Amino acid sequence: METPQNEQFRDSIATVNTEGKRSWVFPKKPSGRFYKYRSYVSYFLLIFLLSAPFIKINGNQFLLFNVLERKFNIFGFPFWPQDFHLLVISMIIGVVFVILFTVVFGRIFCGWICPQTIFLEMVFRKIEYWIDGDRGKQIRLDKQPWNSEKIRKRLLKWFIFFVISFIIANVFLAYLIGGDTLISYITGNPLENISTLISLIIFTCVFYFIFAWFREQVCIIACPYGRLQGVLLDNKTINVAYDHKRGERETGRSKFKKNEDREALGKGDCIDCKQCVVVCPTGIDIRNGTQLECVNCTACIDECDHMMEQVGLPKGLIRYASEDNIANKNPFKFTARMKGYSAVLFILVGILIGMLFLRNDVEATILRLPGQLYEHKKNNIISNVYTYKVINKTTKDITDVSYKILSHKGTIKLVSNHNFMVPKQGLAEGTLFIELNASAMKGDKEKLEIGVFSGDKLIETAITNFLGPRSYK
Repeated sequence: METPQNEQFRDSIATVNTEGKRSWVFPKKPSGRFYKYRSYVSYFLLIFLLSAPFIKINGNQFLLFNVLERKFNIFGFPFWPQDFHLLVISMIIGVVFVILFTVVFGRIFCGWICPQTIFLEMVFRKIEYWIDGDRGKQIRLDKQPWNSEKIRKRLLKWFIFFVISFIIANVFLAYLIGGDTLISYITGNPLENISTLISLIIFTCVFYFIFAWFREQVCIIACPYGRLQGVLLDNKTINVAYDHKRGERETGRSKFKKNEDREALGKGDCIDCKQCVVVCPTGIDIRNGTQLECVNCTACIDECDHMMEQVGLPKGLIRYASEDNIANKNPFKFTARMKGYSAVLFILVGILIGMLFLRNDVEATILRLPGQLYEHKKNNIISNVYTYKVINKTTKDITDVSYKILSHKGTIKLVSNHNFMVPKQGLAEGTLFIELNASAMKGDKEKLEIGVFSGDKLIETAITNFLGPRSYK
C-alpha cells in the first residue's frame, strides 16, 4: 500500500513545536461511556486519598508514612522499624505487580488510577473548562490580548488552582506527620510552626507548578513508569489501540461522503476527522500506534465511537486491544511470560501473608550493658547488668510486665524494683540485673531464654548472653 498523502509519522515529541518550544495542549472536553466510568473511579479515589489520613481504625490512622519519627500505619495496622523486612517484601510485591499489570494491561494504571491523571483531568481540567470553556474558546482566549476578560478569567483560575494545590499539600502533609497533628497545627498559631508552614508553602508551589503549567509533561518527561513500559509491552499487551486493518484497508483513510460504499472502494473506516487527536490530553495521534505519551485515558475511544455513530459505521475502531489481536485477530491468551510473573507474585504474596501472621505484637530485646563485666557476689552468685526494651505494637496498654528466666534457675531484678507498664504503640526501657549461681553455668558464656510476662501470661521471649568466670577444668 502506498503512503497516503495525509499520513503523518512521528518524528518529534507531540508537545514540542518546530522551533523547539512548548506546544501547549488544549484538549477537547471528553465525553462518553469510558469517561463516565473513569469519573466514577476518580471520584472514589479522590474521596479515599483526601480522607485516608483522617480515618482511624482502633485509634490508628488508616495510612501514615511518618519517615522522620519512623511511624508507619498501613490500613490501620502499625508498623515499626523492626518490621522493615515486611516493608521490603511489600515493595518487591508492588514492583512485581506493576510489571505483571503492565505486561497484561499496558498503562491502564496511568489513565484510571494515577493521582497525577486524576487530579489533572478530573479536578483542574474541569475547572478550566468551567472558566475558560472548551478547546475552541481556550485557544481563542490564549491568543487574544490581555483585556479585562482574559485578566479576570486567568486570575480566577490561578487563584482556584492555588487553593486546591494548598489543600492537596495539606493532605500530603497529613500522610507524613499525621492527621491529628496537622489539625492541631491548623487550629493553633502558625508562628509556632514556622518550619512546617514553610514546607507547606513549598509543597503548594510544587503542586501548583505541576497542575497549572507542567501538566502532561510529568507523564512524558518525569514519570519513570512511562519509560518502563517500553521494555514491558509486547504485541500481546492490551492497550488503547487503533485498528489499522479496519481503519486503512487497501486505499487508506479518507473523509466521509454520504451514500458512498467505502468497503467496495477499499477505503478504511477512519474518516480522518482528527477528533481522536484534539481530545487527547497529551496531544498525540493514536493512529500512529503505541506511543510513550499515551496514558490509556480512553478519551480517543469515546470520541471515535461517537464519530462512528454519527456516520453509521461500527464502533470500536479505537478500542482496548493488543497488536496481535488487531493484526492477526488472535484472542487474548495468558502467555508463559504472564504465567511466570503471576507465579512469582503469588509466592511473594504468600510469604508476606505468612510473615504478617507470624508478626509479634510485642517485641522485647535484652542486651548486656556495653563495657561492663560480670560481678562475683556472695554464695557463688554471678551478676550481669542489662538494658531492656519492650515495644508494644498493639492498640492497648500492657500492664504488670515482668521478666522470668525460662532456661536456667536464677533471678531477675529490675532497677525500679517493681513491674512496669508498656503504653499502646509505645515502648518501655530500663535496666535490670540477672543473677545465676556459678554451678548452673557450663562455660563462661551462657545463652539465656527470658520470658516477658503480663501478669501470669507469657507474651514474648527474648534471648541474651550471660557472662561468667572462665573455667580451666
